[in-house]
Amino acid sequence: MGKPTGFIEYKREEPQERSPLARLNDWEEYQLPFPEEKLQIQGARCMDCGTPFCHAGFELNGSASGCPVHNLIPEWNDLVYRGRWKEALDRLLKTNNFPEFTGRVCPAPCEGACTVAIHDPAVTIKNIELAIIEKGFAEGWIVPRPPRLRTGKKVAVVGSGPAGLASADQLNKAGHTVTVFERADRIGGLLMYGIPNMKLEKRVVERRVRLMEQEGITFVTNTEVGKDITMDQLRSEYDAVILCAGAQQQRDLAIEGRESAGVEYAMDYLTAATKQLLNPQTGESNLSAEGKDVIVIGGGDTGADCVATALRQRCRSVVQFGKHPRLPDKRRPDNPWPEYPHVFTLDYAYKEAEAKFGRDPRRYSIATRKIVSDAQGRVKALHTVDMEKIYAPDGSYTFKEIPGSERIWPAQLVLIAIGFAGTEEKLLSHAGLAHTNFKVNAAYGDYRTNLEGVFVAGDMRRGQSLIVWAIHEGREAARACDQYLMATTQGAEKAI
Repeated sequence: MGKPTGFIEYKREEPQERSPLARLNDWEEYQLPFPEEKLQIQGARCMDCGTPFCHAGFELNGSASGCPVHNLIPEWNDLVYRGRWKEALDRLLKTNNFPEFTGRVCPAPCEGACTVAIHDPAVTIKNIELAIIEKGFAEGWIVPRPPRLRTGKKVAVVGSGPAGLASADQLNKAGHTVTVFERADRIGGLLMYGIPNMKLEKRVVERRVRLMEQEGITFVTNTEVGKDITMDQLRSEYDAVILCAGAQQQRDLAIEGRESAGVEYAMDYLTAATKQLLNPQTGESNLSAEGKDVIVIGGGDTGADCVATALRQRCRSVVQFGKHPRLPDKRRPDNPWPEYPHVFTLDYAYKEAEAKFGRDPRRYSIATRKIVSDAQGRVKALHTVDMEKIYAPDGSYTFKEIPGSERIWPAQLVLIAIGFAGTEEKLLSHAGLAHTNFKVNAAYGDYRTNLEGVFVAGDMRRGQSLIVWAIHEGREAARACDQYLMATTQGAEKAI
């Protein structure tokens, strides 16, 4: 701890953002670089706690508390303060395979559990993490490091999202020969097509994939298990299989008019927008929001990304519906530190909407009753009613409609962003997987499936979750897989 009084002397300072109106003209990342000397000062705010909750990484009342990959945060904060950046990078990469992803898009449960945050704004952990990894790339410290020896074991990883990439990276480092199968046309899964470019530029994903290729990992795109290749083939050709196919079964709305043209799943919309950006000649442009009144149903981060995307596509208006009330400005008594703070924030998308239309696009405590279409079957309006959230003594709650609050909203594009129900059933049935076991196994840290030599990780195992949890899952599944593989080799020890 280089500066014992740093958290007293220095205030939290975050990177500046590009002008909300100006950045609507492009798809580039919205944050500006943070000067190195300021980052060192921010690193000095870390208290080097005796019990550092920032990297505890457990679930508390349904949310992550601290870093799920157990980043050695006080260590690299202190090293940054001292200007020892390369050592900080070494510490960071001990626990996190992809800091360039988490440093951009993680909601930072580490900061919610920061001890400084009991009374003052938390240490800017996320910004420091991103600065460390980007300096590593800029200085040439990050170079391909293929394993010196190969074990002779082959592993297939299905899915190239954060869990799949983390599994592949760990197993390759252990000397196993890894092939990653992805059904989309590009590697990255959620990182490539689920997160807009302004939050995570695709060059960042592609940079990491190139590095992994140079280290010996093979990537196969446009290949879907159950269609282009069977599970039986994978099990016969590889010594082990890790399934990281995500929770891509999107939740739907069971309301009148759902079948109207122009009512789309949020993830389909975001995917089409990214494909259009990456390949304008052949990208899917039929889901554009240009000139339309857009309504996003669902109050989460995916909904916010839809708002930001619609703004860049020059929508006429955009509104985001949420069923819950507005969050408080400060922690409630029932949301104490070190729980993740459920407080009101102004996300990048909402700043942009305010700058464009003069208001926050969010509408709280609202329910969609029905969708109305025109004579051609295209959506033209939504009927809604306001809701009151009523809590019971045991903490459960129900919603009650408020009479007289009915309203009709014009809309030519409606995006459903209410989460994911789980893994697509066609993969589960094709593979013969007992999906009900995943949740049971998750409670005990077990990454095995009912199939010999087949493991599961990420959202496919634990359900819809954070990228940082997916990386943790991928690392742990790789460990379980490695133990399985090395146990079959007489006299060999596990490599991970």
